Amino acid sequence: MKSIRIFLLIALLSTITLVNFVAALHGYRASMAEAERLFDRQILGTARLLAAMPVNRAASLVVNENDLQAFQVWSRDGKILMRSDNAPVTPIGEGKAGFSEENFSGFRWRVYRHTGDDGRSIRVAERVDLRFRLADEVVLQSVVPILLGLPVAGLLIWLVVGRGLNSLRQLADELRRKRAEDLTPLALSSPPEELLPLVRSTNALLERLQASFDRERRFSADAAHELRTPIAAIQVHADNLANLLAKNSGETQQSLLQLQNSIARMSHLVEQMLNLFRMTPEHYPARFEPIDLHRLARDVIADSYPTFARRAQEIELGGEAAYILGDQFALVLLLQNLLNNAGKYTPESGRIAVDVRVLENAVVLQVADSGPGISTAERERVFERFYRVGGDRHESRVSGCGLGLSIVHHIAELHQAQITLGPSPLGRAQAPGLLVVVRFPSLERTTREITNENVEDERALS
Repeated sequence: MKSIRIFLLIALLSTITLVNFVAALHGYRASMAEAERLFDRQILGTARLLAAMPVNRAASLVVNENDLQAFQVWSRDGKILMRSDNAPVTPIGEGKAGFSEENFSGFRWRVYRHTGDDGRSIRVAERVDLRFRLADEVVLQSVVPILLGLPVAGLLIWLVVGRGLNSLRQLADELRRKRAEDLTPLALSSPPEELLPLVRSTNALLERLQASFDRERRFSADAAHELRTPIAAIQVHADNLANLLAKNSGETQQSLLQLQNSIARMSHLVEQMLNLFRMTPEHYPARFEPIDLHRLARDVIADSYPTFARRAQEIELGGEAAYILGDQFALVLLLQNLLNNAGKYTPESGRIAVDVRVLENAVVLQVADSGPGISTAERERVFERFYRVGGDRHESRVSGCGLGLSIVHHIAELHQAQITLGPSPLGRAQAPGLLVVVRFPSLERTTREITNENVEDERALS
């Protein structure tokens, strides 16, 4: 059922047509029965009239008559006294008095045989096809107005059903106007009784979702506070301890350095776990707005530049202004993770290239590095949580938690973007490098798709 309105129109018109057909069939049968009775009374009256007429020997034997009725008057001794010009010279029908049907003159006739008090035999006949013609005219007169009225009935049904679906259209508009983070109950004024269960169920679902999101937010905030605070305290105390023991042996310094590295790694893991949880599409309350991805990449590179500078890495940004409909916080996190990965795995004095441009109704973000790259067999698995190529024994000896590309994948999914991995144009034979390509729908394409969806919704409900 593609359209409720079309379904109701077809169902109601079919019902009306069926009911009228049955009524017309019943009327046809009733008309035929009534026509039989009327014509029989007419024949009977004519026969009795002929029987009451005195015998006039001087009158003409053959009487002119129309083609629709015929008669014969026979004497007691079997001589014909009078007949209509369309009646045969032989007796019409044989047998007892009463009605019968006979064939003569090329037609089927309804015959009434009557015997008068003086012994004369009167036979009056009438063509049978006249009765069917009368019944056909009666049925035609009743069916034609029905057939002519069907288009009018269809138009009225179309308008009435459309009026009846207004409440459903208001409900759809209310749901369409809701922002992703808006989980307040629907505020339909006086919805019809049939829509009340749907409105109540939807509001109950929104209420449960709001409660679930509130719990998740509280958990996220509490977890962040509970995890960050002790880690930060440990970090401060470790730094103070390192300063106090600055003059001590190199072994102590090495232990403190390992402690600091472990704390930093734990802090990074906690942040990445929280980011992964936040960026899950069903949990993240995105706030989409037009964003220049090229400008955003420039800002993120500027913030991260000291990290690249410490390793003497060269980073460049190419492309042009390219707008998408996106969530700024999520996109910053996506760029930070891609640049962080590229910076970690690119050797010192290596190169990183970022490019943003518009290509065929899409905005394409490319991040290329001159690191060791990822083999073809591993490129799908790196989006799994906690998966690292080679585990902790990766030849790059770079520490990580295996969540960066999972977060990137979630954010790409949130923006309906496609992400692919491949060899980098900056790579060499020993280090093929990695090229990450994220293809976002352009702002114009997203706006057009949203508009088309709205038009389709309006058309379905109109």
